Amino acid sequence: MSKERIHEYHHPAAGWGALKSVGKFIAESRAPLSNVRALLKLNQPDGFDCPGCAWGDPEHGSSFEFCENGVKAVTWETTAKRVTPRFFKRHSVSEMMGWDDFRLEDQGRLTAPMRYNAATDHYEPIEWHEAFDLIADHMKALEGPNEAVFYTSGKACNESAYVFQLLARLFGTNNLPDCSNMCHEASGAALEASLGVGKGSVLLEDFEEAEAIFTFGQNPGTNHPRMLGTLREAADRGCEIVAFNTLKERGLERFADPQRKLEMATNGSGRVSTFYYCPKLGGDMAAVRGMAKVLFERDDVTGEALDHAFIARHTDGLAAYRAEVAATPWAAIEDQSGLARSEIIEAAEVYMRSNATIICWAMGLTQHEHSVATIREVVNLLLLKGNIGKPGAGTCPVRGHSNVQGDRTMGIYEKPAPEFLDALEAAYHTPMPRAHGVDTVNAVRAMDEGRAKLFIGLAGNFARATSDSAVCERALKQCNLTVHISTKLNRSHLVTGQDALILPCLGRVEVDRKADGTPQLITVEDSMSMVHGSAGIHKPAASTLVSEVEILTQVAERVLGNDVVDWAALRADYDVIREHIARVIPGFDGFNERVRAPRGFWLDNPNVSRTFPTETGQARFSAAALPAEVLHQKLRARSNWLTLQTLRSHDQYNTTVYGYNDRYRGVEGQRQVIFVNSEDMARLGLEAGEFVDLIGDESDGQTRRAAAFKVVRYDTPAGCAAAYYPETNPLIPLDSVGIESNTPNSKSVAVRLVKSQRLA
Repeated sequence: MSKERIHEYHHPAAGWGALKSVGKFIAESRAPLSNVRALLKLNQPDGFDCPGCAWGDPEHGSSFEFCENGVKAVTWETTAKRVTPRFFKRHSVSEMMGWDDFRLEDQGRLTAPMRYNAATDHYEPIEWHEAFDLIADHMKALEGPNEAVFYTSGKACNESAYVFQLLARLFGTNNLPDCSNMCHEASGAALEASLGVGKGSVLLEDFEEAEAIFTFGQNPGTNHPRMLGTLREAADRGCEIVAFNTLKERGLERFADPQRKLEMATNGSGRVSTFYYCPKLGGDMAAVRGMAKVLFERDDVTGEALDHAFIARHTDGLAAYRAEVAATPWAAIEDQSGLARSEIIEAAEVYMRSNATIICWAMGLTQHEHSVATIREVVNLLLLKGNIGKPGAGTCPVRGHSNVQGDRTMGIYEKPAPEFLDALEAAYHTPMPRAHGVDTVNAVRAMDEGRAKLFIGLAGNFARATSDSAVCERALKQCNLTVHISTKLNRSHLVTGQDALILPCLGRVEVDRKADGTPQLITVEDSMSMVHGSAGIHKPAASTLVSEVEILTQVAERVLGNDVVDWAALRADYDVIREHIARVIPGFDGFNERVRAPRGFWLDNPNVSRTFPTETGQARFSAAALPAEVLHQKLRARSNWLTLQTLRSHDQYNTTVYGYNDRYRGVEGQRQVIFVNSEDMARLGLEAGEFVDLIGDESDGQTRRAAAFKVVRYDTPAGCAAAYYPETNPLIPLDSVGIESNTPNSKSVAVRLVKSQRLA
């Protein structure tokens, strides 16, 4: 760990700082030459898809289609470090429970299947066939199929996701929670209700034609850095970019493009955002409502602020929405948003003068109690000027993990559409379960209450990703069997059921071979609904590793037999899986041929042609009232409380921690920090550098405490603080979820600060 230091960061995003970081991670991987070779094939038509974010690939890319955090993801997977059976013999589970997330994953790649021995508190080797038999025995011993939970991370490819959901449904359950339940569930619910399609409507090319781009609640400099190049190019040609984000994030302010040689030579950079506003946590809906109010008021005078022809032809519900906006007073908008009326008018002026506008958003909008209503309000704003279904305009929920959107397309969903189940039944001539399954939050409840007794995780780090960590760990420990299909060691592996397996699999960068020895192809879907192929280039980290598909089909074969599905054929050649997908899922006709074209193919979104498959056949305005109070307003009566948002550091991707630095926020060598506004520090009697314990809501009797966080003075809105997850996930009550989405309210966490016994 580097020396702990807090300082102000004055440089642009990316630039030389990013290049220095890239060199550091390549060197520390202990495999520099193979990593350089891998990076030249990253996000290339003849290479592999980045295991990091889901940002789209350009039509005419360069040889360097990767970013700093993509390098971290690749070097993390291609490290020369190995976790062998000898490692588990040396280290007990109890010992490793004391390690942090970075230390666990930094041990290297898992190499052999392991089974937990409670008597010795160690994982011990198990043969693959024995592991498959063990899982099958546990599945067959369940009293009913709904006692099994099949969890998926967005890192899984389309082929393994399809096989996973097929295994679960033929077994008899829709218990298919996934990481979408914890991030963009609100986006899907809101877009489905407003536009009839739960996905974004823009392609990467639309950013080249947009006259204005609005970003809400996102930090692309860390979470999807390749987006910065797209935003910078738009800004350079005169596109106005308006950022709404609680914190000032460097990537939304200035960006130095490492691919611009002159810029790098002169230490230059370019502006990203034209305007930058910092609403209070939970205040984005009020800010957008204020912009709509300006549009209506202007249209009353000029008759030209709205696209009346689009509204009349393609929408319904305007009258009710307009009445709701008129009934919303400016005082309520300013109080809830934390923004001045003049700031909201300024943003609305940008929107009104643009003839083509894209609105992007991420977790800052999706992880609140009223997130679905907020995103529907964003759609309302787009509809007012006809910014759906024309070049340079539309909705852009920016997804996280590389195939989180594709997993949902493949059927990883606890509430499948009847049409999808009908298609499965037609393809396999077998009844499919119709009752809804459990999402992530309800999966924790089911395990905690003894209603679910078997957990299988396809990638991910379930115990660290979920809210209310102590409750989640207690729930997992009550299972008869926990199974984790993984590439690296993480804390979830240490939270064992009565029996437990770690099953190591191939990584995205590694060659996966068919039965005849030729390389397999897998596929993913990005945030823009582009489906493209990915083929590994490196020799597997160990000869004992098998693919996700191999593991799943071997289990399926033992549990379900081969009467309905020839599981061996699926694992022998993934083209066969894609043939199954083409028979079941709309838009995948000719899947095997189309995905082998450069950039793959686009999954049609009817919104692009201004077709809206809602109940009315029209795009629907939402007339939801603003919340009576969001959390920062409720906490005003509790003077020693703050509203906390959980977020990533720059050396992090979801629960994977690559290091202890957060370069753009000036944090080095540490993660246990809390960013607090100067006013709040004075009000609470705190000094920068002292340590506090974070206490969450304990009104339900559950202790929620995160100890020893260093106070960092930071420009956050008054009453709002920020700290990294997963360290702060224990503070989020399991019952604190979004309306309609059931997503943990990770951006609206009530906390109070008490001085820690640890001294600065």
